[in-house]
Amino acid sequence: MTSALNVAPHHERVSLLSPSSGYENYRGFLNLIYVILGIGGCRLVIENILQYGLLIDFNWPIKFLKDPTHWPSVFLIVLVNFFILFEFWLELRLSKIHILKSRITTTCIFLQFINLIVILIFPAIYIYYRQPNPVGAFFAIFIYTIVLLKLFSYLHINYQCRQALFQRKNDSRRNSNASKGRIVYPGNLTYKNLYYFMFAPTLCYELNFTHSLRIRKGFILRRCMEILVLASLQYCLGQQWILPILRTIDRPLNQYSTLENIERLLRLALPNHLLWLIFFYVYFHSILNLLAELLYFGDRYFYRDWWNATDLSEFWNRWNTIVHHFCKRHIYKPLVIHYGFNKFIGSLVVFLISAFFHEYLISVPLRMLRPWSFLAMIVQVPIGIVVKRISLENKTYGNLAVWISLILIQPIAILLYIQDLFYRDFVKDKIYT
Repeated sequence: MTSALNVAPHHERVSLLSPSSGYENYRGFLNLIYVILGIGGCRLVIENILQYGLLIDFNWPIKFLKDPTHWPSVFLIVLVNFFILFEFWLELRLSKIHILKSRITTTCIFLQFINLIVILIFPAIYIYYRQPNPVGAFFAIFIYTIVLLKLFSYLHINYQCRQALFQRKNDSRRNSNASKGRIVYPGNLTYKNLYYFMFAPTLCYELNFTHSLRIRKGFILRRCMEILVLASLQYCLGQQWILPILRTIDRPLNQYSTLENIERLLRLALPNHLLWLIFFYVYFHSILNLLAELLYFGDRYFYRDWWNATDLSEFWNRWNTIVHHFCKRHIYKPLVIHYGFNKFIGSLVVFLISAFFHEYLISVPLRMLRPWSFLAMIVQVPIGIVVKRISLENKTYGNLAVWISLILIQPIAILLYIQDLFYRDFVKDKIYT
C-alpha cells in the first residue's frame, strides 16, 4: 500500500477572480451588466413618463420649416462657398507665378490667411446680429469650422507642392506619377478636386486619395437606417430625459446647496453620456462611413479603440483620428520639426487650439462668450496627470478613471451654460426693466 507521504503534491491553484490567476473571460458578467442596464433603463423610462408625461414633440421637422429663425443658418451655410471659391482662386493665381518669392506671391499668401481669419469671425458676427435658432447655428458653425480646417490643409499642401515644383524646375524629365494616371500639381487645382475634398470624411488634403472599388447598396442602407433610428433616439432622449432636469434650474447654481448641485449633476451625467455615445456612433461610424461609401473614399480609419484608453492622452489620440491626424500633420510637426519647438510646447499648442474650438462651437451658437467648455478641456491637463499615475499602477483603474472623467466633466459645463442662459434670458432682463 502506497504511503500518503509518497503521493505527489497538487499544484497551487488560485481563485479565478484573483488578479494573479490570469483568467480574463468575464463574458457572463458582461451579459449580467447588459441585463441590469436594460432593466434599470426600462424602469427609468417608466418613472420618467409617469412623472413628466410624454414630452416628445413629433412635429419638429414641420416646425423647423415654418420657423423663420432657422433659415439664417441655412443662408450662412450657403455663404461658406464664397470663402472656398476665393481660396481656390488664390491657389490658381499662385500656381501661375513662376517666381518663388515675389510681391504677388506674398500678397496671395497674406490673403489666404485673411480668408481663414474671416471664416472664423464672419459666422460669429452673422449669428450675433441675426440671432438664429441655436441648433441651426451650431450646425452652421460646425460646418464653418470643418471648412476652415480643410482649407488650411489645402493651402498648406499646395504650398509644399509649389516648393517641390520650384526645386525641380530645371529637371526636364517627365514625372513618373503622371504616366500612372496620378494627379500631380498643379493638375489638382480643379473645382471637382476641391469640392471632393470638401465633402470627403477627412481634414487632411491629398492630391491622390485612396479609393474603394465600388459602392455597396446594402452598406448604404444600413448606415442610413442607423442615422435615422439613432438620431431620432437622441432627439427623444434629449426631450424626455435631459430637458426636465435642466428645467429644474430656476435660479443661479450658487443659490442651491452643495448636495442639490451634486444630485442634479449625477442625474444629468448618465443621460448626457448616453447621448454622447450615440453621437459618437452616429457621426464617426454611420455618417462618415456613409460619406466615404458614396465618394468611393478608401480610408475609413475614423477612430481607434478609445474605450480601452488607460489615460486621457491616449483617449484624445484615439477617439477622433481625423482631428488627431490634422493636428499632428499641420500643427505639431511644423512646430517641432520646422520651427524647433520642443515636444511639450507642440502638444500644448495643439491642446489649446482644440480647447479654443470646443468653446467656439458652443459660445457662438448660444451668442454668449463663456469659458466653461475651454476650462473643461484645460482642467483635463491636471486630471490627465493624475490618471496617468493611476494607470502606471494599474491599467484597469486607469481606464475606470478615464470613464469617470468623461462622464462627469461634460455635465458640469452644461449646468454652467444653462445657468448663464437662465440669467441672460430671464433674470438680467428683469433687473434692467
